[in-house]
Amino acid sequence: MNCEKCGYEGEGNRQIGLLGRELFLCEVCKNFIPEREEEISNYLQERIDWKILETFRKSGKRKITTVGMEKKARGGSVVSRAAYGYKIENGELIINEEEKLIVQKIFLEFLESNISLNRLSKKYGFSLNGLKKILRNFTYLGKVKFAGQISAGKHSAIIHPELFNRVQKKLEEMRIK
Repeated sequence: MNCEKCGYEGEGNRQIGLLGRELFLCEVCKNFIPEREEEISNYLQERIDWKILETFRKSGKRKITTVGMEKKARGGSVVSRAAYGYKIENGELIINEEEKLIVQKIFLEFLESNISLNRLSKKYGFSLNGLKKILRNFTYLGKVKFAGQISAGKHSAIIHPELFNRVQKKLEEMRIK
């Protein structure tokens, strides 16, 4: 059935009981329907082309996707591509043993030497921002960070929390200077 407000024909249309009859409204039009029943008739008479509402329809789908990704992250699953040092197999993060050793060397060398981030990034073939992402990535602790929330991951850690925290402290001290 087509939406009685905008004419949209799609799977999101819902049948709701109002005004003593069944109305078919899409998800967008249903969200904007007035609460007072005497205003509903006027709302339905103000026709709008469904194409104009496509932006709202797409943003609603993005919100649903984000909610799903947040749920997945809270459950400890990866929601993006694998961080350097890991690979994805059957939807799970698995340690890439060769890259794991490089990640560990980067953390240790950064902490134990006075090498600049620029030189360290060039030494290992990363951009400066790529190196900073590695040094700040909670994935290496066996955690998942998404939308500002940190959850325990289902994957194994590459870096010990003490080493990670010391590196974070050194990065912060460098930023202050």
